[in-house]
Amino acid sequence: MKKPMRKPPSAETTDKRDADALARVHDMTEPERIRALMANARRLNVPEVYNAAFRRLVDVQSEAEPGTVAHDFWRTVHAFEQMLKEERGKTIRLTRTRQKIARVGEVRTLADFADATKETQGFEMLIARQMPELTGEAIILRHPDDFDDKTRDAAAARLSSAGVDPAQFTPA
Repeated sequence: MKKPMRKPPSAETTDKRDADALARVHDMTEPERIRALMANARRLNVPEVYNAAFRRLVDVQSEAEPGTVAHDFWRTVHAFEQMLKEERGKTIRLTRTRQKIARVGEVRTLADFADATKETQGFEMLIARQMPELTGEAIILRHPDDFDDKTRDAAAARLSSAGVDPAQFTPA
């Protein structure tokens, strides 16, 4: 004999569940628990929870001092690696990027990405997911004292060409 089908939860129940999940995201610190929340949010089709958890995941994975170029850049690296993991179903490390960072540092690596004639795959994927704040170009604009005018101008132009207002990333 078949089990009777469960009645779907009411809109009120799902709204409360989603609000509770969103409220918990900020305090989460364990990457695996955050990934589990992301998987549940995706399964239940709750993009607000998924996106908040995704952003939290990249925050907790960055070991550099918050507010620094290094912290912001490692958030970007972790974001792109997570997107590739989801897309390909396996862990992907940005080995060449990590090697370049070890060789020349985060600031020079970001400057080289911004000064390149073609946008990176990571830039394209972050823009497509409506996460422009995680792009290297946004990092450059948030930390203007670390980059020259040419690099800042290139970063602003790339964001503009993607339909993103670069002014939102410049410090007040």
